[in-house]
Amino acid sequence: MLRSLKLTALRLLRGGGVFELVAGSHWRRQRLLILCYHGTSLDDEHLWRSALYITPEKLRERLASLKHGGYAVLPLGEALERLQAQSLPARSVVLTFDDGTYDFYSKALPLLQEFGFSATVYLTTYYALCERPVFNLICSYMLWKRRGQVMADAREIGLDGPLDLRSETGRHSVVRSLIDLAEREKMTGVQKDDLAGRLAGFLGIDYGALKAKRILQIMNAEEVRDSARSGVDIQLHTHRHRTPEDKALFRREIQDNQAQILALASSRAVHFCYPGGVYRPAFLPWLQAERIVSATTCDAGLCTRQSESLLLPRFVDSQGRTQVEFESWTAGIGDLLAFRRAATQKYIPRD
Repeated sequence: MLRSLKLTALRLLRGGGVFELVAGSHWRRQRLLILCYHGTSLDDEHLWRSALYITPEKLRERLASLKHGGYAVLPLGEALERLQAQSLPARSVVLTFDDGTYDFYSKALPLLQEFGFSATVYLTTYYALCERPVFNLICSYMLWKRRGQVMADAREIGLDGPLDLRSETGRHSVVRSLIDLAEREKMTGVQKDDLAGRLAGFLGIDYGALKAKRILQIMNAEEVRDSARSGVDIQLHTHRHRTPEDKALFRREIQDNQAQILALASSRAVHFCYPGGVYRPAFLPWLQAERIVSATTCDAGLCTRQSESLLLPRFVDSQGRTQVEFESWTAGIGDLLAFRRAATQKYIPRD
């Protein structure tokens, strides 16, 4: 009910010209909107996780809205410098894509090139070198494919008892059990992929065909290089999509990530994105020690000169967002009316 009322109010404000008034205001010109995207569906991923994925058709609609609305889509580094110098153009926006999945290269990049927009990809590099699906995500996706079922005894894949796939909670429990199994047995990426293949066989899914689609895979080395050559800004997202709460391990994640990006994209990455949007106060001095210039979160908001450079807010766009919500944030109304800004600080490791 509350969401319905909010959407109705936003439509009335847009229809009354308030969006356009705020978008063109001096107040908005002093602020930067960083848009966050994760995946662009290759198949039905937006039905699996509508809060993370967006269809290519809807992404095209978003980019067209920016173009037709006269928004200035800037590279991340330039935008942050101009924010501090108070020299932002009107309606400034930055486009960011987390993780660096193959679907960015296949679906999003051609759209960005069509519209002539710059973008930053926060790349997690482990799976760019280990060319296999991200383990826990591909397991979750396959279990969702068999949603509504209760599978027979799962001892053949190393789990006890039947698998209850009738709810998101049940499927999440299975994924957690698989992650625990992989950790106990200290599996490598290749061994985890073998386990995912066994799960696929147990579920009656053709794992080879699924892998051939490149669903839930990170761009490989050549695709990262080609993206960089095409003008995509490749930045930091940790090597293994994890943020250890140990100083040495945390800094090692940044260092390994940075070294791989330098090798792949021939540039030193100095901008960071917290995996899963999860951050802790202790991370800030560790990032400063690594000479990181900025770090983005999944907290909602527009950036100002006063924003903490290592806790920058973004607007996370996805299939579950309506067009009027998107336009409210590009104009600035979304920021003015935001009730909840902080993202959930809950993290499930990717690897």
